[in-house]
Order: sequence, then C-alpha cells, then structure tokens
Amino acid sequence: MLLIDTRPQAPVTPIRFVSADMWDSVASALGGQALAYAKASGFEPKAGRHCLLPAPDGTLACVLFGVERADAPKYDSFLPGKLVTLLPAGTYEFVDLPGGVKAAEQAALAWCLSAYRFTLYRKQTSEQPVLLCPEGVDGARLRRIVEGVTLARDLVNTPANDMGPSALEKAACALGEKYGLKPCVIAGDDLLKYNFPLIHAVGRAAHEAPRLVDFIFGPPDAPKVTLVGKGVCFDTGGLDIKPSSAMLLMKKDMAGAATALALAHMIMDAKLPVRLRVLIPIVENAVSSNSFRPGDVCASRKGLHVEIGNTDAEGRLILADALALAAEEKPDLLMDFATLTGAARVALGPDLPPFYTSDEKLAAEIAETGMAEHDPVWRLPLWEAYDSMLDSKVADLNNVSSGPFAGSVTAALFLRRFVEGAASWVHFDIYGWNPSIKPGRPEGGETQTARLLYALLEKRYGLS
Repeated sequence: MLLIDTRPQAPVTPIRFVSADMWDSVASALGGQALAYAKASGFEPKAGRHCLLPAPDGTLACVLFGVERADAPKYDSFLPGKLVTLLPAGTYEFVDLPGGVKAAEQAALAWCLSAYRFTLYRKQTSEQPVLLCPEGVDGARLRRIVEGVTLARDLVNTPANDMGPSALEKAACALGEKYGLKPCVIAGDDLLKYNFPLIHAVGRAAHEAPRLVDFIFGPPDAPKVTLVGKGVCFDTGGLDIKPSSAMLLMKKDMAGAATALALAHMIMDAKLPVRLRVLIPIVENAVSSNSFRPGDVCASRKGLHVEIGNTDAEGRLILADALALAAEEKPDLLMDFATLTGAARVALGPDLPPFYTSDEKLAAEIAETGMAEHDPVWRLPLWEAYDSMLDSKVADLNNVSSGPFAGSVTAALFLRRFVEGAASWVHFDIYGWNPSIKPGRPEGGETQTARLLYALLEKRYGLS
C-alpha cells in the first residue's frame, strides 16, 4: 500500500511540485546551495523531471518534481506515481501540488498503484518509499480502491495453472465470505439441471468443470446493482484454436471477472446502500473430444438457440446465460465486464475500453466520471443496422457476425439479446492488461472501469 495516515516520528522528506510558472518562486525559496545543486544536476521544471536535493549533513532534504500547471491541456494527475520508481526508501509528503485535494487524491492513488508488485513467484527485493496521506484526502477510501485494484491485478497476473476455474471460484467466494456472505456455486452437470446450457457447453471440455458463482450483498429493498464478469481462465480458442502468439496472454481472459470482484470489494467495503449481486461464470475454453463445435446449435437460459459460428467467441456465450439470470430479477443497473474482442483493441487501443448502453444519462455519467477519475472509457454505438449481421439460417442467432467488420459492436448487440428486463444495462469491452509501464499502471494485469464505476455509484447513491 505504501500509504500512512499519521505523521511518523522519523523524518518526512517533502516532495515539492514545480511547474514552469512556479519555478522562479521555488528557486528563490531554495536558496543558494540548493539552487546551485539543482542547476548543476540539470533539473528543469518540466513534467516528469526530478531532482534529489541533499541537506548539509548528506541526508535527503527535498525532492523536486516537475509537473504541468493543473489547467494545462497535458496535465497528468497520475504523473506523480512515477516517483515510486525514482525515490529511495523513506517517508515522503506532497508539497505545493497544483489542483487542490482532488489532485492530491489522484497523485496519492497513482503513487499506491505504481507501487504494485506481483510477488506470488518472486519476492520483492528492494524497499519502497512510503507516502504520508495528503491533507484532506480520505485515506480509508483510497485504501479500499487500491485493495480492489490489487485483488484484480493479482488474479489476472496469476497464470492459468494456478488460476483455473476452481481457483477463481475460491477467490470469488473468499471475497463474498469476507463480508459475511454465503456464495452459491453451480458447477458441472448441475449447470444443465439449473438451466445454464451455454456455460456448460463452453466449459465442459476442460479438466476443471465449468461453474457459476453467485452472491448477494445488501438489503433487499435497496436499489439493485448487478455485476457480471467474464471468467474464462484460459482461452485456447476451442476447436477454432488460436495461434500460439494469440495464446500468450490468455491467462488474462478472466479480467472481466477480476474487475467485477474489484468493484464488488469497493462497494461492500464502503457499505454503499445498494443491493449488490455478483455473477461470475467461470470456464476454461479447452480442446477435447467433447468440445463444442463450429456449427453446433446450443440452447440458452433465455430460450434462444445460438448457432456456433466460431468457438473462439466463447466469452459472449457464458455471459449470455449469466446476463439472462441477472435480468430475470429486473435490476436497476446491470453491468458486465469482459475481455471480449480484439476489435475493441484495434479501434481504441489497450488503454481506452469501449462501452455500450442505451441509457443516455448513464452514458454521460460514465464518460464524465471516467475522465475525472483517470479511468477513461469511450462510448461506441449499439448500431441497430448491424443487428442483422448476427442472423442464422438454422437458429435464433449466431454467436459471431457474418463479416469481418464491427466486431466489438456486434458482440455487444449479441449480449443485448439477453438483458431484457434490466432498467439500465452497460457492457464494457475491456483489455485488462498494461502492455507497458506508465505512472499508476505497471506492466501486467489491470483493472479497467472499476474505479470510475465506484465513484459513479458513490455519487449516485449519495455517499460522495
């Protein structure tokens, strides 16, 4: 976590933030020797530049860190997260950060998120710097967000040999049990008994049985918020097998489930006044003698029959059964998260997940909150004219479109067939991975959209 709430007895080193327009006043305050050292070190008040200023006794007196003005077009509220990788061990505090409490909260969050390390198989060898929680920032809120992100990152980063269906089930149930819940798990052939045929069809070929985890938190008369997360622990592509290069990151194909659990943690830890339901369909899309096949026609919980045009479009199948279950109780807000299509990455890249909804007010809230929380998303349309691309000659619909275009849009249109009854529904086609290191976003598994949605729910239900 690397965040402390109370001032320790040990020395605290100030981090002074400097923009170009502040440099003259900061330079004047530094005085002769410190200013001379900064200049000799080549420091300039440019975004991302830093300088460690020594005290006369050789200890660290101060850190200078360059930022843009808070109103500058290129201002990056997460840039201070870079400091975690630059500073020696010790305790630090922010000074003169432009932008007020909100900027301080974002900078502290970026610091904590940058400090994340995946240590399941390799111990961390170096001690990291610690930050004094900035004045006015809610340390408890910051902690629950970081804990949720860390939970999801750990799940995504864990390889499939240790994060198969049973392990993901265990993690989901452990989260529910932490808050006094008794999760329900339906597994194996019981999925057929309780009418989840698509989940069963996708996962039946794997060594570990497919399953559905379901838990509910909060009073029954509160607004109903339901989260559905795609839990494909590894995706070979099934009989439409992926090339080896496309399998390298398939341990992250359960990032939708991880995101739903991260958001659930934040909601439950904060005790938001909602009736939260979490549904995690969990499978491995494997190749075996009983794999589902291209051309098969599979029943669904909703009663629609789906022709299998491609077995590598399995995520939408397991989501369909879970969404149909969710919609049966007519939730006020139904959200699903899935690493669903490569088309979304082609359109918007790894950092900007598309989302789909017919609720105009909700769409505006999501877009605005995403930018404010440094957790950006971009709305794409549920384009009605493309719905016919899912037509089948032998079934109610196909699981893939009839052509190579608009893959993310048609996947969302497929899911829309299964959400009838929900007052508002939104689908997030996330990537769940950082391909490179950025402030607040270390390389590896990532939790996209959870932070923005937690902030949105706080605001919507009066706790912000």
